Amino acid sequence: MTNVFLIRLDSPIGRIEVVADDDAVTSLTIEQDGRLPHDGEPERTNPVLDRARSELAEYFSGARTEFDLPVRLRGTPFQEAVWGELQRLGWGDATSYGSLAAAVGKPGSARAIGGAVGANPVPIIVGCHRVLASDGRVTGYSAGEGIPTKLWLLGHERIGFAA
Repeated sequence: MTNVFLIRLDSPIGRIEVVADDDAVTSLTIEQDGRLPHDGEPERTNPVLDRARSELAEYFSGARTEFDLPVRLRGTPFQEAVWGELQRLGWGDATSYGSLAAAVGKPGSARAIGGAVGANPVPIIVGCHRVLASDGRVTGYSAGEGIPTKLWLLGHERIGFAA
């Protein structure tokens, strides 16, 4: 049986909860309406989460522009392909839903891409906030408080967008 570990940390976009197994981060949640999924459970850290705490603090301070954390992404083959493309994006890079669809060999499937992007289990570390509409507009964001959270992350990385 795999061990499950959990930490919480404060950030400029609210409290963050990070869950890991023995070897990799498996989820990251940004608080929504003041709540996190495992608020009632005690923290239990491990070396992966110690590293996650440090790297996230560096990211929020502007000292880190890429994560070196091991992540375990589990989803459908389509979701995993989309998340793989998201992992190619670096600090300050942006893409569109349509470009992601083309990159995974599914042109015209921007709506399905949006669903896969929204299902990303480790936002911030796998930068789903870097996906914009084809005209550069900011569309939805499923983490934290939604679009305000996405706007903060885009501004933090100095990613331009259309109003």
